[in-house]
Amino acid sequence: MAGPGMHQSQNLSLHQVLAPQLQQSLLILQAPLLELRNLVQQEMETNPVLEELPNEPDADERSEADTAADEKFKEEFDKLAKLDEEWRDYMAQSSSYSGRSQEAEDKRQFFFDSIATQETLQQHLMGQLNQNVLNARDRKTAELIIGNIDDNGFLQTTPEEMALNTGIPQEDFENMLTLIQSFYPPGVGARDLRECLLIQLKREGRQTSLEYKIISEHMRDLGKRRFPEIARRMGISVEQVQKCANNIARLDPRPGQIFAAAPQNYVLPDVTVEKVNGTYQVMLNGEQIPHLRISNTYKDIMAQDGKGSEVKDYIRDKIRSGKFLIKSIHQR
Repeated sequence: MAGPGMHQSQNLSLHQVLAPQLQQSLLILQAPLLELRNLVQQEMETNPVLEELPNEPDADERSEADTAADEKFKEEFDKLAKLDEEWRDYMAQSSSYSGRSQEAEDKRQFFFDSIATQETLQQHLMGQLNQNVLNARDRKTAELIIGNIDDNGFLQTTPEEMALNTGIPQEDFENMLTLIQSFYPPGVGARDLRECLLIQLKREGRQTSLEYKIISEHMRDLGKRRFPEIARRMGISVEQVQKCANNIARLDPRPGQIFAAAPQNYVLPDVTVEKVNGTYQVMLNGEQIPHLRISNTYKDIMAQDGKGSEVKDYIRDKIRSGKFLIKSIHQR
């Protein structure tokens, strides 16, 4: 009788393995419209050669649409005005025989008094200002600055303009602005996006980082995603620039928005039902589908002879990926 032992065997089986690009194509095909826009946004953050085209109708279409919208608005407004008048008449009649008791009125007032209000950015900054011991003039100067900070956290004027309008020395505004820029949230009180991002990096002690230098010296190229150009000027690789750009993208471009009211979550319908010539038709909501193209800047770079093979290989790969994404959206 043969004893126990080890045996080898071979089994054949078939497994379907989808290529990454095919997986992406299937994902785009089945994704709802809102999810599709999020997918495209993620792809644009990692692929600098992609540009989104504005989806604007021509002048005739806009004119017809505006006229139709105006007529519809007038019709709806007339209906609301009529309802409002009827409601006022009803309330006037009701008040003659129905009054609110004092107990009900007290409950109503208690309800409104109990509603929690969200702290605004300006209130939050004033709270931090109260923690600093300031003389009357400095406090007034700081309050003027806070009053000119919008809900995104940006200063809507300059120390020079405020000095001209108030007679307070510009140096005082500069000093108080420096104080306010040290408040929470990081980046508040900045005069533009560049300063906002630099303030956040300073707060993290990253004044000597590549990210800080890119924002300081190459903000325009960064905004246009000209990574090869930044790499050439700084003497670093395109991959390093891409990594820095990803790190910069984690900073908050609108620091004041954390104090804004919670945004409404809207649903973008893939189709709409419209009444056309007395019959209802299902219409594809094509206006909300992102329209992309390959940036001409990177096409020009590929046509240049002076660019290194590393840069061209990087761009070629991104162009290939971008074209496949555009094709997948068109096939959707």
